Amino acid sequence: MELEEMRGRLTRFVQTKLDDPTAEVVSIEPGPGHAGFSYLFEVASGGDTKGYFIRLPPPGVKWEGTADVLRQATAVRALEGTDVPHAKVIWSGDDLKWFDCPYIVQERIEGDVARGDWVLQLSQETRRDMAKQAMTALAGIHRVDWESKCQYLGDFWGFEFDVTRWNRFYDRAAEPERLALQPRVKELLLQKIPENTRIGLYHGDFQWANLMFSPQGKLLAVIDWELCGIGATLNDVGWICAFNDPSAWASNRTIGEGVMPHGDELQEMYIEAWGEDPGDISWFKALATYKFSIISGFNLMLHRRGKRPDPQWEETAMSMTPNMEYALRMLGG
Repeated sequence: MELEEMRGRLTRFVQTKLDDPTAEVVSIEPGPGHAGFSYLFEVASGGDTKGYFIRLPPPGVKWEGTADVLRQATAVRALEGTDVPHAKVIWSGDDLKWFDCPYIVQERIEGDVARGDWVLQLSQETRRDMAKQAMTALAGIHRVDWESKCQYLGDFWGFEFDVTRWNRFYDRAAEPERLALQPRVKELLLQKIPENTRIGLYHGDFQWANLMFSPQGKLLAVIDWELCGIGATLNDVGWICAFNDPSAWASNRTIGEGVMPHGDELQEMYIEAWGEDPGDISWFKALATYKFSIISGFNLMLHRRGKRPDPQWEETAMSMTPNMEYALRMLGG
């Protein structure tokens, strides 16, 4: 949607929602990372100017899964009344008269995600405190009363599904020789399915690029809830811990080693915040790199065939084998 068309639609929208016929959208720009279906905008109303963020489903896709913005609205609203920093949902709905699709509008957070050169300028002590804030927030997410607040997100489909759902992507991956360990890792994942693991609300992509901080290192919001769902909450812990363990990655892939704490330290921070032993985190570390390795191969295929060009996957693919080797170690294989 062109910016001027979106400005017009947003103007009519906020005039109605704010009950102010003089409300005006004074600025609008594409949102970072989601150009074309998310926007940052400012509204002048009643002598005040406020910033907002709107997300719409990507054009031309079914409004389900990651494209169902009402799932994201459900998850973020479930955080209201908790200590988890988040961008408050101001409006959401499926009335097609505004944007021809469902929408979610949140308050705009003035901060930056925890990656890039600005983080390197902070002291090691500050960065460690940022990590502790993040893992404390993650424990807070996992404590949400999901059964009463997140019914829209559906039910947990089971651990076996969490493992086997990647089969169809594996079958289409480029450079399948990099995934030679996949059958063995998959076998062990299915053999060692954890017991007594907490089921609840999970973020789905809990990592530094989805955590907004102030310039001084204060956590302002956990953002980007497209992959949220109901399932084993340790999925989030395994994900961020594996992504911050250099042994899981090829030497040419920058994952922030020396910038933020090692995955093992993040794990200890989470356990401290949770207050008790949360269960077998190693299994979820293995699942994290297992599925990311397959995702890398699949996206490399899409890139090379010109279906979704992104040369970054050429570099990321170098970690496909190290990812599988790491998963095997986590499973004791």
